[in-house]
Amino acid sequence: MLPVFSQICFLAAVVGCFAVLLQWALLLRSRKKAPPVPSTTPGISILKPLCGRDDDLLGNLENFAALDYPVYEVLLGVKDRNDPAFPLAEQAVATWPDRFQLHLQRGTPGYNPKVNQLVTLEEAARHDILVVSDSNTRVPAGYLREMAAAFEDPAVMCFTSPVVGVGEQTLGSLLDNVHLASCVGAGMVAAPAASGKFLVVGKSMALRRPALQALGGFRAFVNILAEDYVIGVKMMERRAGIYVAQQPVLNLSRDKGVRDFLARYVRWSVIHRTAISPLTYLAQSLMNPMPLAALGLALQPSVPGAVVFAAVLLLKAFIDLACTKLLRTEPVGLWALASVPLKDVLLFGAWLNGLFSRRVNWRGNRLRVTTGSVLLPPESDDTALAADDVRRAA
Repeated sequence: MLPVFSQICFLAAVVGCFAVLLQWALLLRSRKKAPPVPSTTPGISILKPLCGRDDDLLGNLENFAALDYPVYEVLLGVKDRNDPAFPLAEQAVATWPDRFQLHLQRGTPGYNPKVNQLVTLEEAARHDILVVSDSNTRVPAGYLREMAAAFEDPAVMCFTSPVVGVGEQTLGSLLDNVHLASCVGAGMVAAPAASGKFLVVGKSMALRRPALQALGGFRAFVNILAEDYVIGVKMMERRAGIYVAQQPVLNLSRDKGVRDFLARYVRWSVIHRTAISPLTYLAQSLMNPMPLAALGLALQPSVPGAVVFAAVLLLKAFIDLACTKLLRTEPVGLWALASVPLKDVLLFGAWLNGLFSRRVNWRGNRLRVTTGSVLLPPESDDTALAADDVRRAA
């Protein structure tokens, strides 16, 4: 049986190589397009929930203080005054009073701590284009202009931006930044062309207020962990237009450790596993072909197998770097190339975790997740999770 399993692993790795090559080709094609220019500039409200002190948080906020757009506001959300982000949010409001507002979370409507803040910010926002923007992101000066141009099409109800990581000074941040560009950002661009499906990511997600209200507002998602993905799915179910930006947003990560990287994607594995079908989750492993080739070689060591493994490793490393260079202007050196095998092995471990685990630790909250990325009460036992697994298997 081992030779059969080995051949299956090698075949899956080869299929995965074609998949990542296709993703790179679609990304390359998209980068040749220029972002559209708007003829009108409607008011825009940027909702920015804060939690803790991200790398250079004040610098991230400063980036949003002077965007090239005439009418916009930035609403900063903090759970309470004890949050380490609170004094920096106060400083931002004092420095740019015409641009920033600070709002403390009112109540705890659900288990998702980020969406709890968005409920408060949605109610305070003045404009009908609502942007969810993570606290560790920076955006190009023309970010809001491309958004306004996209929403000139009345069919467009949702706008999301590909993500690329920048600023790495440690190995953990390098792993995260390369993965964000080569997999998350590239996948957001390639998915609509390859499958007709959109991947909406909440690092940068804009919605028309009436479209969000038709879904029940953010309050309808307070017990959903992957609220951004689920909102995107519901938009597609309603045949609402979704626009993927030409200009990526920058996720600033400087000083994260390798353990931080692994913990992040262990959490993401649970999000993905519960938000999508089991078959789709299994297919996701093809986008990480190097560990599959390594497993095939381990099951049946041979010279041809070693050649295939080496080819897959080199191809995947070069494709990851090529995608990263397409999405960001910061140079990326050869040490990034050498980091790809470590990144992919850790990501494969995180993916395996998603096959079995239904628990996450996020923003200091221990949460349990079931089908549809629905959050269960933290004190619930494993009975509901086990029953959910039986239903999904059936």
